[in-house]
Amino acid sequence: MNFQDLNKYKTPVDFRGRSKAFVQLWWVVDSVFFKPSPQIMYAWRRFLLRLFGAKVGKGVIIRSSAKITYPWKLSIGDYSWIGDDVVLYTLGEIEIGHNVVVSQKTYLCTGSHDYKKVDFPIYSDKIVIEDQCWLATDVYVGPGVTIGSGTVVGARSSVFKSLPVGKICIGSPVKILKDRTVE
Repeated sequence: MNFQDLNKYKTPVDFRGRSKAFVQLWWVVDSVFFKPSPQIMYAWRRFLLRLFGAKVGKGVIIRSSAKITYPWKLSIGDYSWIGDDVVLYTLGEIEIGHNVVVSQKTYLCTGSHDYKKVDFPIYSDKIVIEDQCWLATDVYVGPGVTIGSGTVVGARSSVFKSLPVGKICIGSPVKILKDRTVE
């Protein structure tokens, strides 16, 4: 049985959202100016992302080790934090709200492949992290997921389905543990 034939694979037209040359330019800028920038140069990294089409709010902290595939598909609200070694795999759009913490080594993945088709087509589906969420270390969020406002996702959790507002969630796959309360 022929499960997949990668010779038949074709990237959809305009899948990246910009020309191949623009994508390559971003990767050069990322390697030469973004990644080697000192930790404290948050304004510089915000500037570079905005230069390449990202919508980045005021006071956003983005660590230099974060990986953003296509900035023009990224939106981050005011005072949000993007930690060390976070991957924002923006094959599709990623929308991060205000006052959100995306902790180190978290991976937001907007794309995948349809394994049921022999040509293994790629697709993307938007991820939304609403205001005041905290994704703890090493969380995986899959394509098409929305995490409701104020929800906390515990370390090393895997999120494949959307989560409601104001919950504490843990596990792989993630399960709702309890309501989030504030003292």
